[in-house]
Amino acid sequence: MDQSHLAANWADIQRRVADACRAAGRDPAEVNVLPVSKTFGVDVVREAMALGLTRFGENKVQEIRDKARALANAHLDWVMIGHLQTNKAKEVARYASEVQSLDRPELAAALDHRLQMEGRAIDVLVQVKTSTEDTKYGLPPAELPGFLDSLAGYGTLRVRGLMTLAIHTKVPEEIRACFRQLRELRDAAIGRGHHIPRLSMGMSGDFPIAIAEGATEVRIGTAIFGKRPYPDSYYWPEAPR
Repeated sequence: MDQSHLAANWADIQRRVADACRAAGRDPAEVNVLPVSKTFGVDVVREAMALGLTRFGENKVQEIRDKARALANAHLDWVMIGHLQTNKAKEVARYASEVQSLDRPELAAALDHRLQMEGRAIDVLVQVKTSTEDTKYGLPPAELPGFLDSLAGYGTLRVRGLMTLAIHTKVPEEIRACFRQLRELRDAAIGRGHHIPRLSMGMSGDFPIAIAEGATEVRIGTAIFGKRPYPDSYYWPEAPR
């Protein structure tokens, strides 16, 4: 990808996000775009850096590790947005600045243990399963209150909000229901005293609906970087946890 093409894509997605915000009666400054650079190499990340981008989402731990090492002097923030196995907590604790896919107690404990060893603390979002698909990961909504309470005991995990993946469908109202549920869960948690303002929801194909339902961050890959070399199944395993 040449830089002019990437620059055009970035400008276009910023415009589209701003348009979606205005259509929803929201200030575009309320919604952040997380560029998802999964499958794209270091050269493409460098091109994105030339546009002023410094924060990138990745689905696989090994991509975060390899890119972080190659770009160690660039002071980039790497955000883990894919399903995270507990045995990969060590490298996430070393290289990531944020995890948006925290979805179970054993992962919280593993991350806290490794972060203590690294002398670090990171931002985390709790991933909640708001769709009915077996292939989607996430904490069951009914378990969110107790899980949030338990996270208060981990000083290395700064809980900032919630994340979800909507159902894969062409029916807008079914997608909207997933995003609406996450917002309602967030609002209820705030009512119980948790300071978790962020809602990471919406991707290239559904972000306008997410913005209309209150997203504070949308995760955009294809619309910025183009078609990926690997299918989604490479990143979202077919078998449920």
